[in-house]
This record gives sequence, structure tokens and C-alpha cells, in this order.
Amino acid sequence: MGATFEVYRELGGGLSEEIYQESLERELSLRNIPFEPKTELAVFYKGHKLKKTYIPDLLVYGEIVTELKATKALTPEHEQQLLNYMHITRKAVGYLINFRPKESVEWKRFVLKDYIPK
Repeated sequence: MGATFEVYRELGGGLSEEIYQESLERELSLRNIPFEPKTELAVFYKGHKLKKTYIPDLLVYGEIVTELKATKALTPEHEQQLLNYMHITRKAVGYLINFRPKESVEWKRFVLKDYIPK
């Protein structure tokens, strides 16, 4: 989240999602934080890998599904979208980040206990 806050400090709110995506990728690189942008993640149905994939905005450390938004406010639909993606990809941690508000970054962290490695 530190990289996210730095991007917001530098750019402020109100720009397009694509600008924040590229800027956050640059900031993560500067901090030597491993990430994969727009990487296809496998989706499973009853233990079988499907041909269709999910492509999150970022996959950080190979495990944290990160969805970026540039909208007036996060909605329950945005939250459900991220939770669905976490569930179908079996990732335990997800971040929903909204750069659009002018006051500060809006963000939420989600953890699905069923997918925490034992």
C-alpha cells in the first residue's frame, strides 16, 4: 500500500485507471516489489482448470490479487468482483484500490481464510 500512497501523492486523484496502473507498476519496480501486470490466472471448476482465464490488474508477490479503479467511489459490485476473482483463482488476499477520490486513495483489503496455505 505504500507504493499506492506514493502514486497518489505524486499524481493526485481524478486521472484514468490506465495512468494509475502504469504509475503503480513503476513504483513497485522502484521498490523491488515483485508483481505481474495483467497476467492470466487459471480458473477452476470442480478441480478442473478451465480454458477461460482471469486477468487481474496486478498480481503482487504471486499471491495478492489487486484490482485498480478510478471511479467516484467503490461500490458493493466492485467488492464482489474482487471477491469472485479471489475465489475462482483460489487466492487468499486481495486489494481493491480506487485512485479517483480527490481527498485520498480509497482502498479495501480482503482475506479469504479458505485459501490461506496451511
